[in-house]
Amino acid sequence: MYTKTSCLAAFLLIAGFAVATEEPLKISSSLKTVTVYRNGAEMLHNASAQLTQGSTELIIEGISNTIDINSIQVNCTAAVTLMGVEFSNNYMVAPADNQRIRQLKDSAEHITDEIEKIKVQVTTINELLDVLKTNKDIKGAQTGLSVAELMKLMDYYKSKSNELQEELKQQQEKQKKRRDLLIKINNQVAEEEKKNTKNEGRISLQLSVAVSGKYDFVVSYITPNAYWTPYYDIRIDDIKSPLKVVYKSKISQTTGIDWKKVKLSLSTSIPNQWGNAPVLNTWFLAYINPVTILEQSLAGKAAGVKIRGINSMSNLDEVVVVGYGTNSNTDRTLEEKAPVYIVNGAEMTKQEFSKINTIAIKKMEVLKADAATSLYGSRASGGAVIITLKEGLGDYVTVSDNELNVTFDIDIPFDVPTNGKAQTAVLKEYAVDANYKFYAVPRLDKDAYLLADIAEWEKLNLVPGDANIIFEGTYVGKSFIDPNATLDTLNLTLGRDKRVVVKKEKLADYSSVKFLGSNKLQKITYEITVKNNKKDAVEITLKDQYPLSTNKDIEAALTEDSGASVNKETGVLSWQLKLAPGETRKIRFGYSVKYAKDRQVNLN
Repeated sequence: MYTKTSCLAAFLLIAGFAVATEEPLKISSSLKTVTVYRNGAEMLHNASAQLTQGSTELIIEGISNTIDINSIQVNCTAAVTLMGVEFSNNYMVAPADNQRIRQLKDSAEHITDEIEKIKVQVTTINELLDVLKTNKDIKGAQTGLSVAELMKLMDYYKSKSNELQEELKQQQEKQKKRRDLLIKINNQVAEEEKKNTKNEGRISLQLSVAVSGKYDFVVSYITPNAYWTPYYDIRIDDIKSPLKVVYKSKISQTTGIDWKKVKLSLSTSIPNQWGNAPVLNTWFLAYINPVTILEQSLAGKAAGVKIRGINSMSNLDEVVVVGYGTNSNTDRTLEEKAPVYIVNGAEMTKQEFSKINTIAIKKMEVLKADAATSLYGSRASGGAVIITLKEGLGDYVTVSDNELNVTFDIDIPFDVPTNGKAQTAVLKEYAVDANYKFYAVPRLDKDAYLLADIAEWEKLNLVPGDANIIFEGTYVGKSFIDPNATLDTLNLTLGRDKRVVVKKEKLADYSSVKFLGSNKLQKITYEITVKNNKKDAVEITLKDQYPLSTNKDIEAALTEDSGASVNKETGVLSWQLKLAPGETRKIRFGYSVKYAKDRQVNLN
């Protein structure tokens, strides 16, 4: 009895030890979608695991190395109960060098080999010099040499010594250059390794599994190690054309994992900014049109049409059906014929057409027989399917605007490496009507500036950011778009235009100084010349000012304004001018100042 009990206890102890030391199940995750905020990002991973019934520990690897613990969300089926979550970094796995680091290390290794070879050359030369010196001493100690033989021997020593010394100098200089280059490369490697943050994180899940089987997990969380910055290209072909706003973004991340072929969204919101619980509004039912696949949507419009890829018509920006036939047998026969396929103006076969993915389609137009034959002849008697494909990344971006933020959804897979370097993406391009005008303040700046006033700018979903100004194909400088500081109209400064010349000069003949008792009366007159050297007429707002006084002992008055709009509270003078090509206009204004003659006044 004692033996059986001891064996049972030993078995239980061994079994318990086996359970306690059982390795947790480790699986890799696949990053699918990322929503990048102005500061931070929400990352969503998918993972699958074969689980057995009972309690188990599951480690999901391939997670960002820095996350907000409170933001972790793990979703699975009802058969799996999540008992606990723990996040940690996997420091045991060394980060893999990126291509740039590998190239630098290869270069460093090659240069190190060269330095070693140079060392051998230097050692050999020094040894030859030692041998030469030793032989010289031996020969000098010998007797019986003629003067001619001694001179010949000395010339040889001199020539050979100079040759070796020169070669030694060259090798030492070469060695120094290689060492300096090696130091620079090693410094660059150290700099790149600071950006190489591929130490992945992992999430440990304590699970209770009701039924053994394969289960899918969805893991999402917020990481602070990513952001995006908006910026713009403002393009103006000429002041008669609409202004083009190219909305761009710079995306950067150091989350520890490369984002490869992910579904990327950029949001202007701040994660976790709003903590209030949501409130439900009344849900009213209504009839809706079900989403049908593309082939069904074209049934009866063009025969035999089928497109590979996403089945939903929701990916198409526009679908147009033109022309409707009669119910005659002839028309039904024509409709059963295969249509012609026109993609971006070029005809293609049905097989080529079937390979088009709907995500690449910007517009689809389906022509019935009569409309198709009028354009493409009898070969289009079965109708025509006309496709316009998307061009550039901007066509693949969907903008969602709500009261709190704007989200840009990029519909094609996107790559962002975890090296901290900014990746550029074009989000949208808008052509907007603008009111162009020139603006000059010659008191402060001798140049004229081109301005653009944009109405209804709210529709552009702009956020504050730098803007590159390209005017008539030439980069002219930078500006800053701040929609938060505008009201009804967005004002953009597009840069200086040297072809609108503004010159201000003081007219000595119309300026004077008089002494009136203990006071001095000074009159000053200026002339502003504006010339339009452009080939188009321009409108320009010209501003200057006259001084005001808050001191009762100083009197200032405007004496001439050339029809300016005068703001008596600020002393600002404004002129609205319209100049034809090549036209020159002159504006004259003046003011007087009376003050104590033994005092000085800031009249400049």
